[in-house]
Amino acid sequence: MADGSGRDIVAREALDHIDALYRLARYLTRRDADAEDLVQETYARALAGAAGFAPGTNLKAWLFRILRNRFISDHRRRRAAPLVDAADLVETTAARDEDWLRDDLELDRLRKVVGAEIEAALMSLTEEARTVVLLDLEDLSETEMAAVLDCPVGTVKSRLARARAALRRKLRDYAR
Repeated sequence: MADGSGRDIVAREALDHIDALYRLARYLTRRDADAEDLVQETYARALAGAAGFAPGTNLKAWLFRILRNRFISDHRRRRAAPLVDAADLVETTAARDEDWLRDDLELDRLRKVVGAEIEAALMSLTEEARTVVLLDLEDLSETEMAAVLDCPVGTVKSRLARARAALRRKLRDYAR
C-alpha cells in the first residue's frame, strides 16, 4: 500500500539508479568489489533513512550524496587503520578479457586503448574533480551537484571548469 511517502518512493524507485551509483562508486574506489560494497551500503542506508527523503526532490541526487558521504567515512576510517588484504595484491584480468573477441579485433583493441587512456585521465584527477565530472556525466544539474557535494553552486561551477580543463589537457591528442 504505497502512499507516496519517502520510504515508499525509495523502496520503489531507488534501484533505477544502480548503474549510475555503481559508476561513481567504481571511480571513487577504483575497485569493482569495493564499488559493489559501497553501492550496497548506500542502498542499505537509503532504505534505513528513507523516512528522511522528501518526496518531490531528486532521489538520484539524494542517493549520490549518501554514497559520497559513505565513501568519505570509509576512506577516513581506512586511513586511520590501514589493512592489506591478500586479495588486494592479486590482479585478475579474466573479467577484462571476456569480450576480447567480440566485434573486430583491431577496433576492440582501439576501444580498450582509448578507454584506458580516458579512465587514466579521469583517475588522475583529484577526488573532488573526478566526482564532479562523474556527476555531470549523470546529467545532474549544478544545483543538484551542489546538494550532493554539500557545497555552493559556485564551487561546483569552478570545480567542473577546472576538471574539464584538466581532462582537455590530458586528452589533447584526441582532439586533433
